[in-house]
Amino acid sequence: MKALRVNAGRVDVKDVAKPEADGEALVRVLRSGICNTDLEIARGYAGFEGTIGHEFVGVVEQASNESGWVGKRVVGEINAGCGQCTLCRTGDPRHCPNRTVLGIHGRDGAHAEFLRLPVENLLEVPDAISDVEAVFVEPLAAAYGITEQVDITQATRVAVVGDGKLGILCARSLSGRSDGLTLIGKHRGKLDVAEKYGNVTGIMLDEIDEIMRSFDIVIEASGSESGFSTALDMARPRGKVVLKSTFHGTPTWNATRVVVDEITIVGSRCGRFGPALELLSNASIEVEDLLSDEFLLADGVAAMHRAADTGVLKVMLHM
Repeated sequence: MKALRVNAGRVDVKDVAKPEADGEALVRVLRSGICNTDLEIARGYAGFEGTIGHEFVGVVEQASNESGWVGKRVVGEINAGCGQCTLCRTGDPRHCPNRTVLGIHGRDGAHAEFLRLPVENLLEVPDAISDVEAVFVEPLAAAYGITEQVDITQATRVAVVGDGKLGILCARSLSGRSDGLTLIGKHRGKLDVAEKYGNVTGIMLDEIDEIMRSFDIVIEASGSESGFSTALDMARPRGKVVLKSTFHGTPTWNATRVVVDEITIVGSRCGRFGPALELLSNASIEVEDLLSDEFLLADGVAAMHRAADTGVLKVMLHM
């Protein structure tokens, strides 16, 4: 089969062996989505080598001892736990110390014709959700998963830093919870896209002076080092900063502000897929307008370059 792989600092489409189910589910991938983490892995983030990609929709071809899954259209939670540790036994392998992560750590990913995941990671996609929408389940889950860590009410003043795919999904998915959600970015066109849906106000980065230090919760989703500093600038004393970005590098920021203003820093990574599927099933959120371009898997290298272009939102691969 073909797969988009990172090896020795290079990104190439390679012919590789089709995976065996080997006690898990074998999924034929229909579409996959390129995200900023894929771009950062290509730059050296996480030290991963192999098939990248973790956003996908596919059809189950084989499922060891679980034949009822065969033929179902699915998405899949990306963290595969050991099944033995305390976290796994409580049903949440996202922080299992021995986990593998689809296309990120120890497990080949979704930019391929086939992938494998444990059956317990799979969720069936309702008929009302299109393939394009289904690819957004993983980043939407990550965006909405913030609600697992911080309380957001209608009165909570929320700012999102970063007008890329994740930032817009954070703004849209959380705007139903807050009457005061602001998206801060560098691209007027992207901010306009965000404002089309939900209770979202877009503000350019160079116009933030009057709103600095005024938000209860600030979500950093810029994918850049400078976003960390901007998020701190936006948080009120005793506010909270939620860090979503992953990138290759070590950020620098003013730790004195954290101490003096007693700001709480919260890390947020993967969210549950169930709530994201529910948002899409109920038409509670729009995502298809975030698709900028689509490529065949064979043109995966060009797709990665396209995804890195300024102003581009979601780029997908079609198998």
